[in-house]
Amino acid sequence: MKVFGVLAGKGSKRVGALYVTCQLFKIYFKLGTVHLCKSVTRSIETARIFDFEEFPLRDKVTYMYYTGRLEVYNENFSAADHKLSYALSHCNPRKERNIRMILKYLIPVKLSIGILPKTSLLEKYNLTEYNNIVLALRRGDLRLLRCALQEHEDQFLRSGVYLVLEKLELQVYQRLLKKIYIIQKQKDQNKAHQIKLDLIVRALKWLEIDMDIDEVECIMSILIYKNFVKGYFAHKSKVVVLSKQDPFPRLTGKAVNS
Repeated sequence: MKVFGVLAGKGSKRVGALYVTCQLFKIYFKLGTVHLCKSVTRSIETARIFDFEEFPLRDKVTYMYYTGRLEVYNENFSAADHKLSYALSHCNPRKERNIRMILKYLIPVKLSIGILPKTSLLEKYNLTEYNNIVLALRRGDLRLLRCALQEHEDQFLRSGVYLVLEKLELQVYQRLLKKIYIIQKQKDQNKAHQIKLDLIVRALKWLEIDMDIDEVECIMSILIYKNFVKGYFAHKSKVVVLSKQDPFPRLTGKAVNS
């Protein structure tokens, strides 16, 4: 911190301030004292004497990587997406280890905003722990998602992304509901937008997930409230009535490039 204070002053020495900041980040993350990063980050982002683009590219990439991880912890996914994407796009393409470190956090962020990475990307950078999570999202398979989280629980907890991945359950429910809607539409297009809760209960039972109608009703209400599904809930008849126009809004986001 004393070195940082000296370098943060005016003059040519300030170019080393970001490098020292990145070293502090590494120390704080290793020690588990991530909260100490705030004061350093504030000094960099609020100081008028700093022009971020003047710093060496290597230090800018490292800084955006660590601040992006901080945003993941704070569940500020929009900011995390911006910072980690910056780090990825400016990282030396020959540094595969560094790219893997960035993707380790960028992929959960992208998943949270509805962007699914290609299998080839996961294979290339040895991030296969995300394979079944991505597959679960594509299929609407809640059982597969939970099994994948359980299998790699220690790894995800150490990375600090477990809670981010756990919250993907709502997306899985949305895709499951969409699959039921598509099947119903093939049978009877006029009644496709009316989905009985009992049908959802049976679909979950087929996935070996035991839930009663009240639990499913609660989940459907959350999906509607959080705009994963457009429609309303008919409590007496135990039916989810979907909007006839765009019943499943797409989550927007910028895709992870392979």
